[in-house]
Amino acid sequence: MTDASALPGRPRGTVLSGPATARAVNVLAPNPSPMTLDGTNTWLLAEPDSDLAVVVDPGPLDEGHLRAVLDTAERAGRRVALTLLTHGHPDHAEGAARFAELTGTKVRALDPALRLGDEGLAAGDVVTVGGLELRVVPTPGHTSDSLCFHLPADGAVLTGDTVLGRGTTVVAHPDGRLGDYLDSLRRLRSLTVDDGVHTVLPGHGPVLEDAQGVVEFYLAHRAHRLAQVETAVEDGHGSPAEVVAHVYADVDRALWPAAELSVRAQLDYLREHGII
Repeated sequence: MTDASALPGRPRGTVLSGPATARAVNVLAPNPSPMTLDGTNTWLLAEPDSDLAVVVDPGPLDEGHLRAVLDTAERAGRRVALTLLTHGHPDHAEGAARFAELTGTKVRALDPALRLGDEGLAAGDVVTVGGLELRVVPTPGHTSDSLCFHLPADGAVLTGDTVLGRGTTVVAHPDGRLGDYLDSLRRLRSLTVDDGVHTVLPGHGPVLEDAQGVVEFYLAHRAHRLAQVETAVEDGHGSPAEVVAHVYADVDRALWPAAELSVRAQLDYLREHGII
């Protein structure tokens, strides 16, 4: 067994519902799969002395899970005042409309189609609820509408699917673009270097204690995969499926369809830069 402290980002053990930082509590959704890992992390955020809370990514349309999120807030003496989305994939956002009904909250997201209410989210926005401050960080790449939320009081960032607690992220071609994703990782790295971010609260997988370490690992991993794809094309593997079979031969075949999305994004990137 590998020591967690030796893994990228220093994962904090297993994924469990419960407190993660002074202001963040995880309620794990019951939707485990090869793509969602242990399930979707729904984050309940609040200042320690506040009776108002923010929920990030209510998760799938699962009545039991949505009510578990509410119960977690109520047991802490808090009322959910706002719902935020990191992006629109169903495992993060499908339950948002129902959760808004249960809580009477608005839903804020980058994509207007996902919003309930007049306000969206954009780069540079600062969301404040009950003294809690969240800074909106645009991180397109996994999807075009992906956002992260910087929680400065805890030195933490909520990353949705941009950075996972275990493994690496799919660039969901054609909506996701590799160039955007690399820029987003560099943006996150600047948070770790310049803004004191040390903890990653991901959309899936365990909390990470070394934010800079995992972002550096992601950047190196992407560079390595890109070089592998370039070499595979030079060796005559012409189609995305052929590249996947060659480059991702050591990866569970159940993940090959997702890997093909990333390969398509990498091929686009190599073509755009005149490399292939």
